[in-house]
Amino acid sequence: MSFFGLFGGGTSGASIEEYLKDGAVVIDVRTIDEFKSGHVTGSKNMVLNSIPAKVEEIKALNKKVIAVCRSGARSGQATSFLKQQGVDIINGGPWQNVAKFVK
Repeated sequence: MSFFGLFGGGTSGASIEEYLKDGAVVIDVRTIDEFKSGHVTGSKNMVLNSIPAKVEEIKALNKKVIAVCRSGARSGQATSFLKQQGVDIINGGPWQNVAKFVK
């Protein structure tokens, strides 16, 4: 098992809509090619295995975070890891879950 844990990091009751209203940044943890094939408008692409090196960059955004990917598994791993680092984050699951709330 990686340092991300295995599929962890749910939303713990917080909703995608609430986070977006609060100005959350959407981080898409899919590969660059996956991101290019479609993504949430305005989201940032940070491939899952790069997340540990980007913790300070993510914290410096000083915003709530919604992690997304293709199915919710990788974003769950990122969510679990970043919560341990003190980031206010929820797992948005598949990127389309979040895209429907973003204009």
